[in-house]
Amino acid sequence: MRRLGLAAVLGFVLAVFGLAPGASAETAPASLTFSTDTATTTPGGTVQLSMTMTNNRTYDVWFVYQTIDPTWLTTQRPDLKYSFTGCTLATAAGSTPCSGTGPSNLGANYGATIPPGQSRTVTLTLQIAPDSGCNGNIGFYSYYYAEFSDSTNATGGPVYTPETRVVCS
Repeated sequence: MRRLGLAAVLGFVLAVFGLAPGASAETAPASLTFSTDTATTTPGGTVQLSMTMTNNRTYDVWFVYQTIDPTWLTTQRPDLKYSFTGCTLATAAGSTPCSGTGPSNLGANYGATIPPGQSRTVTLTLQIAPDSGCNGNIGFYSYYYAEFSDSTNATGGPVYTPETRVVCS
């Protein structure tokens, strides 16, 4: 009986001071995932890198800003030469061009508002230079910032892309 009373008092003190563990895990307000259409390519080849932003909130996402930068291991291989050469946004009516691509990073354009529970996918074309080195991996990481229609915001990252191996044929 005495142990039960001590446990109850300890539980009450933790709850009052906000130190008690939460009853449920809350999902992130927004999430970002990556996929590629291939795990390997050759010099002169292309890889389609798809980024999907999902709105896990009950309010619309109004704005997304995103960075994408090469991983440290990618930067250690100066013989690997690549660039982002295209960007498309998947819509109900088909793909539409988006903007913001640069030599090694971007400000992603996820199009119009992302309603609650829905996703938008942007696909970047990663062009491997014909004179690129071989037998190295190219990978990226990303941070994002999203604003919602209830005037809140969320940040996330780093989120890592699958690595693409540049192989010699």
